[in-house]
Amino acid sequence: MAVEIRELECFLVLAEELHFGRTAERLYLSQSRVSQLLQSLERRIGGPLFERTSRRVALTPLGKEFLTTLRPAYAALERVVENARDYANCVKGKLRIGFQGTANDDVLTAVSAFQSRNPNCLIDVAELPLNDPFGALRRGEVDAAVVMLPVAEDDLVLGPVFSRQQQTLTVGARHRLAAREAVDAEELDGETLIGISGPAPGYWRQAQAPTQTPGGALIHRGAEVRTLQEGLSLIAAGRGGMLVCRPTAVLNQRADLVSVPVTGLPESALGLVWRRGEDTPALKAFADQLRSRETEQVH
Repeated sequence: MAVEIRELECFLVLAEELHFGRTAERLYLSQSRVSQLLQSLERRIGGPLFERTSRRVALTPLGKEFLTTLRPAYAALERVVENARDYANCVKGKLRIGFQGTANDDVLTAVSAFQSRNPNCLIDVAELPLNDPFGALRRGEVDAAVVMLPVAEDDLVLGPVFSRQQQTLTVGARHRLAAREAVDAEELDGETLIGISGPAPGYWRQAQAPTQTPGGALIHRGAEVRTLQEGLSLIAAGRGGMLVCRPTAVLNQRADLVSVPVTGLPESALGLVWRRGEDTPALKAFADQLRSRETEQVH
């Protein structure tokens, strides 16, 4: 006859406690149910496992022998179940991460640390178009995306936010602001900023190329581009400027371009986003890696 796991658990706990009340409390059962389980096990075995009186509970010789052989077998069974649980929850397979522009140090460091800690999960990276931060994610081409903020999409989850950087104004070398050490946001009054074309949502494009200063002065909207390189070419041709984060400005230094720090504007930042309800163990682990990276930088 097949032995029920609950009967074995009841026997092991009662062998430790030698008290029906405490055994019932540990197993969240009634004392009568503990007695039923023990009696059922004894019937299967064919002999009494405990001596029970009104004052004491003690193992019989059969019970002692059964306990000696059951303990290692039960411990092995627990390990089998635990190993299966670990395997089900382990980080494995492939994780596809998209990013806008060039993956910065934060992303690359997180990818490297994730790979070393999770050798059974391979990360693939893919570049996302500047003007379409969410499209590849919604089409299922990537599992998560590193995008410039803000993110206000109902079907997407914004995870860790990182790489907060001062914004800079990139202009042509002959621009009137090119020789400045810094520019206040209000000095963008009357300037032309190159915008980003759709399908990026309007609020996102407005954040990258605002049409007003914080004080409400007009900023002209120039030509719209699909990629950063298109924007840099227009800047060099004197068609306007672009707001970019400092690392991007440093990475794209050219003799005909100048990047000037801008005060009075919120910092730029990147965020990891994914489809709502699709946070896999691998994705959670990668998000935690990015969070720890940001925490290290703050402290």
